[in-house]
Amino acid sequence: MNFATYPDRAALMAGLAAQIAGELAEVLKVQERATLAVPGGTTPGPIFDQLCLADLPWDRINVMLTDERWVEESSDRSNTALLKQRLLRENAAAATLIPLYASAEAPEDRLAELTAGVNAVLPLSVVVLGMGADMHTASLFPGADQLEAALADDAAPLYAMRAPGAPEPRMTLSAPALASAPHIHILITGDEKRAAYDTAKSLNDPHAAPVCAVLGQATVHWAE
Repeated sequence: MNFATYPDRAALMAGLAAQIAGELAEVLKVQERATLAVPGGTTPGPIFDQLCLADLPWDRINVMLTDERWVEESSDRSNTALLKQRLLRENAAAATLIPLYASAEAPEDRLAELTAGVNAVLPLSVVVLGMGADMHTASLFPGADQLEAALADDAAPLYAMRAPGAPEPRMTLSAPALASAPHIHILITGDEKRAAYDTAKSLNDPHAAPVCAVLGQATVHWAE
């Protein structure tokens, strides 16, 4: 595990965007395709704004979310919509989106179909994750109904997840799927997230702090 501190958030976003682009370029020197998995939410938006301009063979890159809320793309809570607005444009418009949502009432209705799509692009090449103050990452939440299964060494790559306090079901990559990437980055900002990271590191228990499932292999990027 590495911990990188930046003077401000702008420097963090620019530095991480450049690092991701460099890692994708290196992967594509030795294999035909690369797969990038990224978080939703607004925090990584500035990274996407810069990464989409990178001079990469995007037609050889798969892009996917680490997790998605089970909502239609028209919803303002859709991470897929955000991804299309901020990352899958400019040069990166040529990338292939691997979906974690397909229209259905319950995520279980489309789980097999979406799992097949994810399986086809594993192992991941580069993963970017966020972390909540509750030490969740992706949609691996403490107390979630499928957390135990998604943390297991023999976990499937994708799980429908319901968690206390989450207003809708989620679809999430499992811990082994996330850990399959040689390059794992965790993006956190502010004192609250820094304190949560310190707590997770001391707990070293993925059931209490799910981010621990990937922390040992990750570079954590932090700015105030």
